[in-house]
Amino acid sequence: MKIEIFDTTLRDGEQGAGVEFSDHDKLRVIHALDALGVSYIEAGMITDERSAAFFDSLRDIKLENARLAVFTQTCKAGEKPEDNRLLTLAANAPVPVAVIFGKAWLYQVTDVLGTTADENLRIIRDSIRFLRAAGKEVIFDAEHFFDGYADSPEFAMSVIRAAYSAGASRVVLCDTNGGMLPDVVGLITNAVCEKFQNIGIHCHNDMGMAAACTVSGVLSGATQVHATVSGVGERCGNANMNTLIPVLQLKLGFDCIGDKISNLTRTARTINEAANLSFNENEPFVGGYAFTHKAGTHIDGVRKAPRSFEHISPATVGNDRNIVVSGLSGRSAIIDKMGAYLSETDGTFSKDDPRVIRASELIKEREAAGYDYEDAGASLALVIDEALGRRRHFFKLLSLKVIVDENASKSDKTEDKNFFTASAVVKIAVDDKEYLTAGEGNGPVNAIDSALRRALMRFYPAIANMHLTDYRVRVLDSNATASNVRVSIESTDGKSVWRTIGVSSDVIHASWQALCDSVEYMLGKEQAK
Repeated sequence: MKIEIFDTTLRDGEQGAGVEFSDHDKLRVIHALDALGVSYIEAGMITDERSAAFFDSLRDIKLENARLAVFTQTCKAGEKPEDNRLLTLAANAPVPVAVIFGKAWLYQVTDVLGTTADENLRIIRDSIRFLRAAGKEVIFDAEHFFDGYADSPEFAMSVIRAAYSAGASRVVLCDTNGGMLPDVVGLITNAVCEKFQNIGIHCHNDMGMAAACTVSGVLSGATQVHATVSGVGERCGNANMNTLIPVLQLKLGFDCIGDKISNLTRTARTINEAANLSFNENEPFVGGYAFTHKAGTHIDGVRKAPRSFEHISPATVGNDRNIVVSGLSGRSAIIDKMGAYLSETDGTFSKDDPRVIRASELIKEREAAGYDYEDAGASLALVIDEALGRRRHFFKLLSLKVIVDENASKSDKTEDKNFFTASAVVKIAVDDKEYLTAGEGNGPVNAIDSALRRALMRFYPAIANMHLTDYRVRVLDSNATASNVRVSIESTDGKSVWRTIGVSSDVIHASWQALCDSVEYMLGKEQAK
């Protein structure tokens, strides 16, 4: 059975605090979602002429799988649809679908809209007919439906009836407040689906149950699922599409996006990056920790029989198994990691192999100094390369000078709240060639990154494809400013993501270590190709 995936990341998702997309980012998200195979993409809400102008830019867009939708409201009580400016802008938007929301809770009608039940049904019918006359497929979001049904089943059902009578292709039951339990959603959805077809489900995550409520809705007859990538959205967010697609398709046998599900992890990361969000590695299915094994018994079990500690194959959703090397994992984990770096000519090896022992000693030595390789696989790979005697240092630092200038931004008439600018001068050597360059940035680490890139571009042009996506600092003990710090950097080349670390009592030095590891890991991958 086909379940339509309706993505609302660019509309309901952007209503989440800290989520914002530029017009360029929106186009990037649209193409990523279309490639994933979703059925509908809600490209945004028209709130003024500027937002309407974005929809004009979609006039000639070519998509293979998805239909684009604009989100809008009904006309107001006592108003004709053609007199509503936003409704008219939505009707004229060059996309095939319009999503319109209206009240399904009588309490909201009387106490929020300040009108009558009959007038509420009138504005729903007239608004849908207006959009249908403009050539739009219309999907109706029955706002606060589950609260409304609990209050007055008759009125809630009359709202659905009014929407279908006016020409809506689908009616979506919305748990707008996010306060419903899955069994309640299931019971009410089942009651609706006994009388109506083409029902959708739209749940918010205010109790952490949006995905569970959505699944309950589908099992009770809903055939369209509204969700956002990583569950971003208003308040606590929406149902998480990254979770729902695998659950519905892999666990329950519904057809959501077919074999394109193997692109799910990459798509999730691409859209989080476009939203300028730090990716939640604890996300089910697509997170970096979803198939990460740390305990020695788990590692041994998953090496012998993956099903013993993995409920699906990571590759099914485009993810990878990750074996964490730490004090809990022992040499079995090191052997597993080293296997990725050994060729057939290296032969087999055991826990007593000198290379394994050397790697174990290096890791323990650096963990004692504050390094933690659980979430820094790229730095760990370089340690293993070192134990194998094959690590290549692509460049050597000859000198580094960082200057932080407070006065520069204080004189800036834009009144930027970032009071410091920085510049860095880097001198490196590659083989027998030396190069001196400088870079400016929003802070010292950004300046060092800029200068190092400029220097290395002369020798390694592939460095242009790499950029940092996350930067974190953690104090390792309680001595405040005298403490060692651990700097973690996440980088990408647009195809893969890797993480590196550095440890020092000087945050600049720790940042330099992590940055160098990141660059050398990337160049090592390019060399291997």
